[in-house]
Amino acid sequence: MTPARIERLRQVLARRQPDLTVLTDYVHKGRNLSAIIRTADAVGISDVHCVIGDSDYKRFLGTSMGSHSWVDVHRYRELAPPVELLKTQGYQIVAAHLSPTAVDFHEVDYTKPTALMLGAERVGISEQGEAYADVHITVPMVGMVESFNVSVAAGIILTEARHQRQQAGLYDQQRIDQATYDRLFFEWGHPKVRDFCLANQLAYPPLREDGEIDNPSAWYAQARELLAARAANAS
Repeated sequence: MTPARIERLRQVLARRQPDLTVLTDYVHKGRNLSAIIRTADAVGISDVHCVIGDSDYKRFLGTSMGSHSWVDVHRYRELAPPVELLKTQGYQIVAAHLSPTAVDFHEVDYTKPTALMLGAERVGISEQGEAYADVHITVPMVGMVESFNVSVAAGIILTEARHQRQQAGLYDQQRIDQATYDRLFFEWGHPKVRDFCLANQLAYPPLREDGEIDNPSAWYAQARELLAARAANAS
């Protein structure tokens, strides 16, 4: 890696927001999911939770064009598991949903642990999602159309979340734990070695201060010996 690349990775990781996420409630169009994930990365989100059916998820994976490179997408078939997980972790569930109780999206405090819930195109948030939400929000409009595209709405709301967090200084210091920082730095900086290690259930090799693998020839030799020993024991 070049020094500029290393510095870029460090800057991005130092601004990741571990307590801001997106939860999609059966958003099924791959292009919208990909746009939401790109926006999530742009505001420092590392994890997105997607409730989506099998066939729609396969189509999304086929058209994601690398959007998973910087954001971990956690897939679910039902809404209850991710909501329960996030609520247990102290997140407020903020649903983009036009209801009688909905408030202007600016009125929410996004410096709190927040999960933005987004519903499917035309259908919106499900009844289950509506009930799970702690607050419903809406983006004011003055035109003839009734709603923004879901990915556009995500961009508008997450930009407000980023602004509030910027004002509160939440991008001014590293907020993810060091173990997560080190893991992501390795995975982003050495994707081929990451894939090799994951495929073969190997621990990541140590890195030097310049971000490169420490003594790569020795590590690869050791890895080959370990894999050969495994194969011999299995035969």
